[in-house]
Amino acid sequence: MVTVSDRIGLDLCAALRPGAGLEQVGAELSRVVARVVAHDALRCGVLNPATGWGATSLAFWHGYPPDLGRALLSVDGIKADVRELIRPAVPVVVADLGLRSGAHDPLLARSRVGEELRLALRDARGVWGVLCLLRAAGGRPFDDADAWRIAELGPSLIAALRGYVTAKPGAPAEREPPPGMLVVGADDRVRAMTPQARPWLEAMKAHLAVPDWLTESSYAALAAAARERPEPPRLCVPSVGAGWWTAIEAQPLGDDGDVAVVIQRATGTLLLPSFCDWYGITARERQVMQYLHGGSAPKQIARAFELSVHTVNDHLKAIFRKTGTSGRDELMAVINA
Repeated sequence: MVTVSDRIGLDLCAALRPGAGLEQVGAELSRVVARVVAHDALRCGVLNPATGWGATSLAFWHGYPPDLGRALLSVDGIKADVRELIRPAVPVVVADLGLRSGAHDPLLARSRVGEELRLALRDARGVWGVLCLLRAAGGRPFDDADAWRIAELGPSLIAALRGYVTAKPGAPAEREPPPGMLVVGADDRVRAMTPQARPWLEAMKAHLAVPDWLTESSYAALAAAARERPEPPRLCVPSVGAGWWTAIEAQPLGDDGDVAVVIQRATGTLLLPSFCDWYGITARERQVMQYLHGGSAPKQIARAFELSVHTVNDHLKAIFRKTGTSGRDELMAVINA
């Protein structure tokens, strides 16, 4: 017998359909989630557990005005998203958007912003993202019942997100463009790019129908994070974004505020942590994959871990099954291509 919870889970999986644009997926997610908690707008930012809190690698939006979206993708907005949710004991919070500063007051008034209900999408592996529901000013405030119902949705949404990311074969049909670079200025606008960067942007737009404001704001947020952090922020965007797993890294160019954003195919050690998280690879299977990536044969892997070759082959079979690959050659083509 299919329960209401099961039906919601199935509908979430149907809403997260590879090939649909981010806004279309956002609208479908909103439609499904509205049956659980009523809201006026929805956003769902997707993270890699391997990289933790920070700029999202994918994001679905529905109902947020672009100006409000830009503010929420600023460094201040990202900090507001995670200020409470980084504490494991606080899976759900009701927030006033964390933008109650003088600079944002006109925007908040113009957008008729009320409050957000924020859910950390967290399980034993880590944080997969954050789901935010917005209610407009003057509407019914979120209450404890809303928080409880949305928290119950968390595991189903994580499962749907993982299904979305891993639905397509990892290996693309065509070769990716060479690495490209953008330069984001101190005003957070893209002011230059190499010719090689343009195909990457076009591919992401073609695959995900990313609205211009979201593309611009995402790179601005990444650049702002690069100016604040000692370590360069790095995203690993799943293959649904461009047909390849994509690495995006930001690095300040000097003291004038310019930031270089490099876009390239994510392969090898750059890809493995995120790839293993999304495909549910266990810690031991990850070790086997690392040795496999280094060129070791099953006998050598067995010797390294003091295991039988039979056990190593069992791990390999599990890896091939989880990743939908037919064997070592296809798996390494996905990781190394």
